[in-house]
Amino acid sequence: MAKPKQSTFQRLTSAKLNRKQRKELGRRLYSDHPGLEVVNRHAAGIDVGNKSHFVAVAPGCDPDPVREFGSWTADLHRMADWLQSLGIQSVVMQSTGVYWIAVYEVLEQRGFQVWLTNARDTKNLPGRKSDVQEGQWLLKLHTYGLLRNSFRPPQAIRSLRTIWRLRDRHVQDAGREIQHMQKALTTMNVQLANTISDVSGLTGLAIIRAILKGERDPYKLAQMKHYRIQASEEEIARSLEGNWQEDVLFELQQAVDRYDFCQQQMGECDRQLQRYLAELPSRSIAPPEEPAPGAAATSSSGAVAAQRKRKRKKAGGKPRKNEPKFDLQEELTRICGVDLTTIDGVDVMTVQTWVSEVGVDMTPWATEDHLVSHLKLAPHRQISGGKVIKHEHSKTTNRVAAGLRMAASTLVHSESYLGARFRYLRGRLGPAKAIKAMAAHLARLIYRMLTRGQAWVDRGAQDYQDRRQQREKVWLQRKAAALGFRLMPEA
Repeated sequence: MAKPKQSTFQRLTSAKLNRKQRKELGRRLYSDHPGLEVVNRHAAGIDVGNKSHFVAVAPGCDPDPVREFGSWTADLHRMADWLQSLGIQSVVMQSTGVYWIAVYEVLEQRGFQVWLTNARDTKNLPGRKSDVQEGQWLLKLHTYGLLRNSFRPPQAIRSLRTIWRLRDRHVQDAGREIQHMQKALTTMNVQLANTISDVSGLTGLAIIRAILKGERDPYKLAQMKHYRIQASEEEIARSLEGNWQEDVLFELQQAVDRYDFCQQQMGECDRQLQRYLAELPSRSIAPPEEPAPGAAATSSSGAVAAQRKRKRKKAGGKPRKNEPKFDLQEELTRICGVDLTTIDGVDVMTVQTWVSEVGVDMTPWATEDHLVSHLKLAPHRQISGGKVIKHEHSKTTNRVAAGLRMAASTLVHSESYLGARFRYLRGRLGPAKAIKAMAAHLARLIYRMLTRGQAWVDRGAQDYQDRRQQREKVWLQRKAAALGFRLMPEA
């Protein structure tokens, strides 16, 4: 069978170029006729800016191949008209701040194939260029297939992502206001945080609001405690004997008002989020005949229901404080086609972050390894001569990767198959590498469930221990056979 034809970028990046070859490649790129294969013939490059955009096309397309257009919407449509008159089909630009979003959306609506490339891909290639030549440089690299297109979810997922990110900022703001409340109380020597675990709970907020209304009797304030509070009324009353100061009480009132405003904003985001989720179509996946490793067919609904029941019971049977107030899990199960929360460590907040950032369509990634690399969870190594020279650690702000890392860190005390796997990796690799490796494994499990329509069924920690011991036994037998020995079981 003939090998599939590779693009110039694939051929150049797959080959190991020495210094002389890289220098020759740079010389060819800057020549008028580099001698490379043309991949995107009818293309244009755009240097995106704040006030204006420079658009470059091939010199033979127009007497003025580089034109400047303003950033207002009318000029963006004028840019699209000019590109359509030249027969341009593909447009490439860099992800510069948020200035590229308006250009991207206008060109996408006009039917262009828009490529959004990372600035690091152009900087890694040899050569220097000025701001005026940026569009021409992007055009040349894109013409010969030397750039990669960035992932951009569809419009429905982008709307969902906007609301979810906005809600996350409100959650962070509310957390800062809780810290301001604790600071103000501690300044007045009100040690409420030492007697109850959460000053923003029912008991804490009830006591704080009563203090702001003028109540100073510690025993009357202590009577507001919830029945689940372990501290006694006497202990709470002793902690409420503070040194009341008018200026600090004003500061406390401001913190409470801002906290209430954040809660109101979160409620509005929840209503908008529920509307966007309802507009997404339901998804059903036909499971394959052969079950995937680490997963069971969706027909085993009894085991999945029992596992979900145990997980809810362990979590206390109620959602966390920052979770949306509507039934988010049912909506996510309908949209995904499978219940991703059956995976130990993965909760509805992690699944919602996955859906709002990545979506449920996994076709942009050919394999699960491509997805793990996109999430920056794959190890980045420099290999020369078959030997690993250096491990590179690249900083990333990927929200899905951060959520999966948080989910992986909760498995340290889990009596499940994934918990046993994480503890083994933690003892072998250390905490940091084990969390990253386990987050990559969780991403692979989600990828398999979304593509194969299978549900995760936990096999237990003992099953993982038995499998690991069996692998170690087989390895020892092979090692002994290679040295001319044979292992015999102890009588």
